[in-house]
Amino acid sequence: MAALGVFSLCAMAFDDRILLGESVWLKPLKFAVAMALYCGTLAWLMSFPHRGRRLTWWMGVVFAATAVMDVGFIVVQAARGTFSHFNTQHDTVNTIGQWVFTIGVPGLFLANLVIAVTLSWQRITDRPTSLAIRAGLGIAVLGMALAYIMGYSGTQHTTDAAGRPVTLMSGHTFETGRPDVRDGVAGMPLTHWSTVGGDLRIAHFAGLHGIQLLIGAAAVLARLAPAVGWLRPERTRARLIGVLAMGYTGLVAVLLWQGLRRQPVTRPDGETLTAFGLVAALTAAGIAIVHGLNVRARPAEISATVRPGGSTPPMPQ
Repeated sequence: MAALGVFSLCAMAFDDRILLGESVWLKPLKFAVAMALYCGTLAWLMSFPHRGRRLTWWMGVVFAATAVMDVGFIVVQAARGTFSHFNTQHDTVNTIGQWVFTIGVPGLFLANLVIAVTLSWQRITDRPTSLAIRAGLGIAVLGMALAYIMGYSGTQHTTDAAGRPVTLMSGHTFETGRPDVRDGVAGMPLTHWSTVGGDLRIAHFAGLHGIQLLIGAAAVLARLAPAVGWLRPERTRARLIGVLAMGYTGLVAVLLWQGLRRQPVTRPDGETLTAFGLVAALTAAGIAIVHGLNVRARPAEISATVRPGGSTPPMPQ
């Protein structure tokens, strides 16, 4: 996937063909980067000693194999100058490719689900990181599942890079009136997420990559712990990760709700801003509660170590 990312960047420099306002090689590039990050994360997680290693190893093989098949078809279609997702053309290559998708996408989802369930029942590293792994995998499974909702956005009629008409059975964008073309009409820089309708790729992306954010947060808290006294207890850091995981899940839910309401992420209305504010406020309140619990617990811990007469036992070396 990393090699494909480099190849796609080079191809974009020399191939000027366009699909729905973006380079034919942008989709392979985005999938390559996303898969490189996620597969790297899964490989790192499964390197920890854990029960059921044989099962997770095989599920890792399934995940890798189906990822190569799925993304490989995306590359083939980019080279042909046509669409990979939602394409209803009846030529042989597309027909076989859609069959590959039919098998591959559930394969990715189920393999990831089995790995998530297997690792979630275990503590494979310190408590905060283990919780980040469990919560992150759960959010990732949710993010993968959100892709299936895109199938209900409605038919699109457009053309491929050579100007040939193509009917897409669905798309990524929910827009009032379901115009013939919704994807690629007006998009953000780089991501090309819609700025005129509700784009479900945003919630899908946020869900898939929450695990990297949570593991990163656990690492940052561990680094800060020696300098910030109230972060030193492992239990406190685990509670903070739990609060962040709930807050991030709320963020994904609001992004999904916004997309289904046909609202672009760049123009949130009052209801959406209120929802985002509520998620932020509850997350901040959770952090404050964790801090308060730690502050109240510390005097009790100190008094428990004080001997009669006021002396304290020597600290362990």
